[in-house]
Amino acid sequence: MPRATVAKAAQETSFYAAVAFFFILAAFPFYWMVITSFKTDADLYNVAHIPFWFNDPPTLKHFQYLFHETLFARWLLNSLVIGICVVAITLVTALPAAYSLARMTGKNGEALGIGIFLTYLVPPTLLFLPLSRVIAVLGLQNSMWSLVLVYPTFTIPFCTWLLMGFFKSIPPEIEEAAIVDGCSLFGAFIKMALPLSLPGILTVVIFTFTLTLQEFVYALTFISSSAQKPITLGVATDLIRGDIFYWGEIMAGALIASIPVAIAYNFFLDNFIAGITGGAVK
Repeated sequence: MPRATVAKAAQETSFYAAVAFFFILAAFPFYWMVITSFKTDADLYNVAHIPFWFNDPPTLKHFQYLFHETLFARWLLNSLVIGICVVAITLVTALPAAYSLARMTGKNGEALGIGIFLTYLVPPTLLFLPLSRVIAVLGLQNSMWSLVLVYPTFTIPFCTWLLMGFFKSIPPEIEEAAIVDGCSLFGAFIKMALPLSLPGILTVVIFTFTLTLQEFVYALTFISSSAQKPITLGVATDLIRGDIFYWGEIMAGALIASIPVAIAYNFFLDNFIAGITGGAVK
């Protein structure tokens, strides 16, 4: 067999082996979550059983417990309301801010953009103390609306920076032509810039909603009532009682919460990648 053919076969084998390794690495947590959600307690806690498949018939008991014995449906609704509100606030704020900074020439626009992005890098553990004071003054303690107020403090900076790069990739001549045709500056922004920025906007929506869905520190700080908790806090606190972990219910709750996000990422995958890469163009 020619040496070139052997080298090519070895290269392809190495490539597919690497792909398979990373696929298993990424898919295994989801597989473990699925199999744990449907296992019986006897199967789950029996150390003599092999943990990677069903030794007993699957059960829906963990899902029934979530919806009948906990406020899981309320946690889902709270997370949905918080996510939608934060996405709306982020878009209303980040879109005009990013457009203005992208069209601002000179070093001032770039410096402002970098400054906005740097605020995103401040750890939440340094901010929840002053934010607690703000929440107390506004009377939003132990309310999910405190999270609607707090979450935009870290979604707006990053989304503004991301959209800035995306708007910079749009030729300004397009908007200038719209203005010549009779549009105002705001009209050119709405009719020309926004439609061309749809991949970036979808990226911001998915990123913001995912970030609010998985945030834990602020939720733990500002909310203690079960009825006001988002799903991340509810599952992590109400299903762990002392040293007892309700693993079946915890994994079932995580599975239900992750499926919509996974569907959204896969459904808008092309637009999401285009938004990320488009935001990197300068």
